[in-house]
Amino acid sequence: MASKFDSPEWHAAIAKTISAEDAPSLTEALVHSIGLVVDHEGTCLIAFHNDARPEVLHHTLEPAGRKHYLDRYLAGPYLLDPLYQLATRKMKPSLCRFRDELPDRFRSSEYYRQYCERTHLLDEMDFLAEVSAETTLALVVGLRARMFSRAELRGLELIEPTVQACLQRIWGRHGSRREQKTVDDVHRRLTQCFAGFGQSVLTKREREISQLLLRGHSSKSVARELDIAPGTVMVHKRNLFGKLGISSQYELFSLFIDDLSA
Repeated sequence: MASKFDSPEWHAAIAKTISAEDAPSLTEALVHSIGLVVDHEGTCLIAFHNDARPEVLHHTLEPAGRKHYLDRYLAGPYLLDPLYQLATRKMKPSLCRFRDELPDRFRSSEYYRQYCERTHLLDEMDFLAEVSAETTLALVVGLRARMFSRAELRGLELIEPTVQACLQRIWGRHGSRREQKTVDDVHRRLTQCFAGFGQSVLTKREREISQLLLRGHSSKSVARELDIAPGTVMVHKRNLFGKLGISSQYELFSLFIDDLSA
């Protein structure tokens, strides 16, 4: 890996990031620099806000993928995204492997099938930079056909300080537009919808369990999160399914999406 950092191409790429004047140019230069360290098959730069919907600042998705993932994702299902949950936490890592941060049943959840599986990313590394009190930038670096090797993971760890500095600069050149925005009423309504999902028929505990199930937690994981017995979770799950008139996780997800659409 050291030979890559010794190459003229690497130093030229770093020089380009230093000289970049605007956010798009700096982002392109940063992505190019990362590509010299690890072979990747897609990047996406997202600004996650505590008080507004995410902003996609850069991506390499094809047109069909953009319509499916970005447009539908930003309409509300981002609330179930583990990366959104991670980015909006007070304590967060600066670099993580997406698979290591997932709820235990995430890959069998309807959210994963509808919004993640179709992006075809087999492995994903995420750089997270807290750029303001309300905003965290997440730079996704993905692979579609294989997993990152140990050498590649080490290479990403080595360039983390460079990436973090670039993300701060990118937001400094982009963020002023965000600061001028008014309160995002759509985000407020979406978060209220999620918090109150099923409130007309479900108890507070049943709503908490439904939210964790929607995010991809198993019954055992829900029990750990809420510090209750797994058997108690199963009873609550059976009761909430009965009250909502459903019999599967798919139907629970469909009801939630219908609520968001409404």
